[in-house]
Amino acid sequence: MAKTILIADDALFTRMMLRNILNENGYTAVVEAETGTEAIWAYNRWKPDLVIMDINMPEMDGMTAVRNILALDPQARIIICSALGEKQLMLEALEAGVKDFITKPFQAGKVMEVVKKVLS
Repeated sequence: MAKTILIADDALFTRMMLRNILNENGYTAVVEAETGTEAIWAYNRWKPDLVIMDINMPEMDGMTAVRNILALDPQARIIICSALGEKQLMLEALEAGVKDFITKPFQAGKVMEVVKKVLS
């Protein structure tokens, strides 16, 4: 069965880049959200197998969205993505229940390694 993956990032370029990496590796059921609020709505609507969440987004940041999603579904599998150097945020996210993280700029191999690890 195909895995559904939700990409939440305010930058269209980032969403497209992640979607391309996922598509090239056989993950075709990709849902996108632009804000934390949209990500929560999309999670409820599609119940994705995996969420890739940006930390810095307008309206509602990724950490707030992560906490909301984990409150709805403690089993949610979430990977956060952030720029290098946001170590404190990454630690907070891991403590909150995030499974792993990827850093920008993305390297396709690293992205897929983390995605496969979290989905297995």
